[in-house]
Amino acid sequence: MDVLHAIGNTSMVRLRTVVPPRSAAIFAKLEWENPTGSMKDRMAHAVISRAEADGRLHPGDTVVEYTGGSTGASLAMVCAAKGYRIRIVSSDAFSREKLDHMAALGAELTLVRSEGGLTTKKLILDMIEAARELSREPRTYWTDQLNNRDSIAGYHALGKEIWEQTQGRVDAFVHCVGTAASSRGVAEVLKRHKPEVKIVAVEPAESSVLRGGPAGPHKIEGVGIGSTPPLWEPSLVDDIAPVKTDDAKAMTRRLAREEGLFAGTSSGANVVAAIEVGTRLGPAATVVTLMADSGLKYLSTDVYRHRPAP
Repeated sequence: MDVLHAIGNTSMVRLRTVVPPRSAAIFAKLEWENPTGSMKDRMAHAVISRAEADGRLHPGDTVVEYTGGSTGASLAMVCAAKGYRIRIVSSDAFSREKLDHMAALGAELTLVRSEGGLTTKKLILDMIEAARELSREPRTYWTDQLNNRDSIAGYHALGKEIWEQTQGRVDAFVHCVGTAASSRGVAEVLKRHKPEVKIVAVEPAESSVLRGGPAGPHKIEGVGIGSTPPLWEPSLVDDIAPVKTDDAKAMTRRLAREEGLFAGTSSGANVVAAIEVGTRLGPAATVVTLMADSGLKYLSTDVYRHRPAP
């Protein structure tokens, strides 16, 4: 047994205080229970293991990726466990904790400057190009998360866990879209069991491209890349919920203070959207969402440095 065996089988809890009366029951999977504190451990293990299995990745090779942080920490953890060098392209747009976490796990960082600390379409494209340059070096495997279908399979187990933990009574699954791999992987499993289950994708309201709006800057880390991700499969999605950055941050703080759930900003966005869905579906329904990562990754950001006015 090694650290990789600790991935998955995360707990599910019911939200109590932040959920309004007459809402559906809303449950959250605590994905921070994974070894690096985020759901991305699932995809990192899948993409590395599958690349090893079919010969794309060999002993002594270097792994390369661009990431806001959680994917990078997860890949660095898997590479540390398996003995690979890893080089990560990231940015000052993402929390100091995420950058330090990647480095602590052995990642060699290349940082791309952002525009005022915001996630923008240009930043994502600049990071991709920097990773592409690194990937041209000999004996390098670029996991290329936006295009890598292996990451979808990494979330099939998450869908199975949700199905089993709700005993098949899940009526809707609500989750933010970054690469779209996680929502797609979960949707493939849940819809196979129950075709009528509602899959609701969440995106920043300031960059609601999946609903046909323009790309824009926002501060919900790890999601809302400013374009439709290549792994996006609209046939599996029943609705798209835009959530404002400020609303996501406010809910993230409420989750910590009122539910004791210490999560990141995308988790706050997930819960804002899940409450909207739960209010529509009513008290007989069951809605599942994710605490995608730990609040420990955001302590230096204004999500938790915020001080309410007296």
